[in-house]
Amino acid sequence: MDSGAAPQLRLDSEKVRGFIADYLGVDSKEVTDEAHLADDLGLDWLDQLELLVLIEDEFAGVDFFANTAAGQIEVVGDLIRHIEDHNADIARRSAA
Repeated sequence: MDSGAAPQLRLDSEKVRGFIADYLGVDSKEVTDEAHLADDLGLDWLDQLELLVLIEDEFAGVDFFANTAAGQIEVVGDLIRHIEDHNADIARRSAA
C-alpha cells in the first residue's frame, strides 16, 4: 500500500478485497463477503478503525464516520455495500 498515491475515485469489490488482504497479509480468497472482521479475520476494534481510515484515504470520497456506518460494519460485505452505496450516490449526483 502506497500511502502517497492519489486516492482512487472508483473501485470495485475485488479492489477492496485486495486492499483488505494486503492490509492483513493474507490471500484475497480469504476476504469473502461473509468474512467477519473480528471473528474470521482477527481484527480487534482498533484494527477495524485503522482499516476504515486507510480505506477512506485510499478511495476518494468514502466516509465511514460521517454517519453511523462504521459501527454497523461487521463483515466484509457490509463494508463493500457501504462503498457501493457511496459510488451510487456519486453517480446519481453526476447524472443530475
